[in-house]
Formats: sequence, structure tokens, C-alpha cells
Amino acid sequence: GRVLLPPPQNVTLLSKDFDMLLTWAPGGGSPPDVTYTVRYESWERRGKWIKVPHCKNIHRTSCNLTCVVSNYVKVRARVKAASGRFSSPWVESQFKEYLLDVELAPPVLHVNVKENSVHVNASFPLPSCVESFHWTYDLNFWEAGSEDKKQYENNFRKESVTINTTALRGNYCLSARSSFQSLDFKHSNFSQPVCVLLNHKG
Repeated sequence: GRVLLPPPQNVTLLSKDFDMLLTWAPGGGSPPDVTYTVRYESWERRGKWIKVPHCKNIHRTSCNLTCVVSNYVKVRARVKAASGRFSSPWVESQFKEYLLDVELAPPVLHVNVKENSVHVNASFPLPSCVESFHWTYDLNFWEAGSEDKKQYENNFRKESVTINTTALRGNYCLSARSSFQSLDFKHSNFSQPVCVLLNHKG
């Protein structure tokens, strides 16, 4: 009989920080030179497993499928281990759909303090294939130490927000979250606050 390699374990298709990733762990007792090959299938065309060229005979234990599969299609993936002439059985993940299951990362804020205003831009760690979707962000602005936050909601990703600071003095903070409308609104966590000193006569 053929010697089989231990199959990969914990095979998971996950959506993290705008990316769709297949991850796994080596099977117990895998040899050090083991490599992995990944394929995927769509819900509509089950049984037709499609090759992923950049995830063939790889040593790492993850494969980025974000821009490989259509964003509107439910897919699952499978992976097998190989070493020399030996290979393991395929192990399959669960089904996921990018738009429904996407997990958002908080945006990175770029804050520009002018004399009587603050200009805020948000940049997103987006894969190229989803650049065109209607990503938005919500911005919170508040005086440090206060619970009273002013909200600027549903700003399109490339839009900057201008806040008039003529009447403000002291330490003010900003934080934002990514949001996306699929079946319902999805939100990331809020970013770490960025704090700036306003109208400081020093």
C-alpha cells in the first residue's frame, strides 16, 4: 500500500483585514520538507476544483485567495501535503463568501492640523480587486478625557473630512472605523486614537 503523509490540520478559510485567506497547520509528524498545494471550488460548480498557481508546492501554511475568486461567489478551498513521492489526502475548508464574510481592518488616519481646521484622510489596506467597492468610514472626534464624541459618518473612502477648530482649544482626539454595506452594515473596530493639540499658544 502507499504510504500516506499526515493531512494538514485546522484547515480554515477566513476573512481577515479585507483578505480571504486559507490557513492550516502541518499534520502531526510531517517531515521537514513537506509542501502544500491548494485548490478551490465555488458553490455553483461543486466538484470542479480549480488550481491556484501561486499556492502550488509551497512551504508556507497559508494561501491568499482574495483576488483569485470572484467577490460575489461562495467558495471553499482544500489543501494537501506532499513530500517526495508521498502525499496526504485533501482536507477541505468550510464555504465563505467575500462580501458577506469580509472582516474589516480599521483605517489608518492621516491628520493635518491647520490654523483653524483639521483635515483628516483615511487609508485602507485594500486588495486591488476590491478597490472599487463602496467602502466608507465613520470618524469620531472628541476632547481628550471627554465622553462626548462628535460623529462624522459614511464618508467615502477617498474623501477627507474637514473639522472647523476655530472655537476649540486643547487636546483633541480622532478615531475611525471602516464600514461596508453588504446585506447589513459591517464595521471594523475603531482605530487607535490620534490626538492633536489645537490652537495652542505656546
